[in-house]
Amino acid sequence: MGSAQVITRFGDNSAGLSKDALAELNETYRSLNFAERIRRVYQDFNPEKIMVTSSFAATSAYFLHIISSIRPAQKIHFIDTGYHFPQTLEYKDFLVEKFKLDVVDVKPDPDHHQVSLENRMWETDPDLCCQVNKVNPLEEAKENYDLWISSLMGWQTEHRANLEIFEERRGMIKFNPMIDVTKEERDAYIRDHDLPFHPLVAEGYDSIGCSHCTWKGEGRDGRWQGNNKTECGIHL
Repeated sequence: MGSAQVITRFGDNSAGLSKDALAELNETYRSLNFAERIRRVYQDFNPEKIMVTSSFAATSAYFLHIISSIRPAQKIHFIDTGYHFPQTLEYKDFLVEKFKLDVVDVKPDPDHHQVSLENRMWETDPDLCCQVNKVNPLEEAKENYDLWISSLMGWQTEHRANLEIFEERRGMIKFNPMIDVTKEERDAYIRDHDLPFHPLVAEGYDSIGCSHCTWKGEGRDGRWQGNNKTECGIHL
């Protein structure tokens, strides 16, 4: 049975896919490149039930260029933690205009965010800070969707290196179409299409998140310095 037939069998409840159905999807999509996977997923799943998130960080121009060229109407969810670099917000505005993006800002509960600010939670309990300002708001936004497209790449962290193209996460299907894209392939695409990197990349920031928890460094070395944390939690 083809993957499109598998999805049809489950209707919009794609989170109910069996392990065999997920394995079949992974097998079907493994031979496709990033753009081909994006085109295919909009055929195999209900486009209105597909969620896309972007951090508007180093990788985002590549990811959003592909998404917007294939489905211009796709809404892009951006987690606005209240702690982003000014350059990130400027980069976001630039890409929104360049690609004509429809962006939905996902924000934390104002009271919870204020508590994190007053307690400098990024220093005292960075996991809780991420939970309050990133994970919880996204969990609420995900309720109306069956499939989530992320821009994770395997070379970024040890955790991401072990991810499949399709997986079930917290009751919905997670789609990682870029998981086997190399850093060199990403950079070549950005150069070939004259796309801009996040402005902080030129200053030595490989991975860019909230300003309190991001330093210069290769890969994820510049994130959450001083502890073993490498993920904010939304991808765990």
